[in-house]
Amino acid sequence: MASPEPRSEHAPEQLAYVGLGSNLGGPREQVLAALRELGALPGCTLVARSSLYATTPVGPIEQPDYVNAVAALTTQLPPLDLLSALQGVEGAHGRRREGSRWGPRTLDLDLLVYGHRRLREPGLELPHPEMHRRAFVLVPLAEIAPEWLEIPGRGRLADLLAACPQDARMRRIPEAPPKADKPGIPALSSLSA
Repeated sequence: MASPEPRSEHAPEQLAYVGLGSNLGGPREQVLAALRELGALPGCTLVARSSLYATTPVGPIEQPDYVNAVAALTTQLPPLDLLSALQGVEGAHGRRREGSRWGPRTLDLDLLVYGHRRLREPGLELPHPEMHRRAFVLVPLAEIAPEWLEIPGRGRLADLLAACPQDARMRRIPEAPPKADKPGIPALSSLSA
């Protein structure tokens, strides 16, 4: 077990990647709101975010598809404090940690990578222990991270992505519905030819 990290007002910033997912309560809106909230966390700055993706749920439970994304944050928070802040955002979105491990949820925030750290604590393992097997994490991560990014103990992002089974139903989704050219008239781009 690692010893507690010293706290300092001038702690060095670390680059952390956070996976976001939702399949309840307006999933697209949940993820977009959470992205805004991540940038407002004390000691954190949102530096990049991926597109949104519709993905197939993982696990044995019948449930709606997910909306997933990945965010990059610079942070002065130690890993466990950042995890606590992420869980606070989840709680504000109605997330309750009850029931099935892979059940539906209003918001799921996973700390994927924290600098070059490897860590195993109760409730937190870095890097995230399943990320290298999940296209819904690697595809959006590859949008915002360099392909040479080294996932500690796992390898280069580009190699992990190439080896990862792809979700045939995974697709990039628009972040806003098409806007009408004039009130009451659908946008030309939303009409089929």
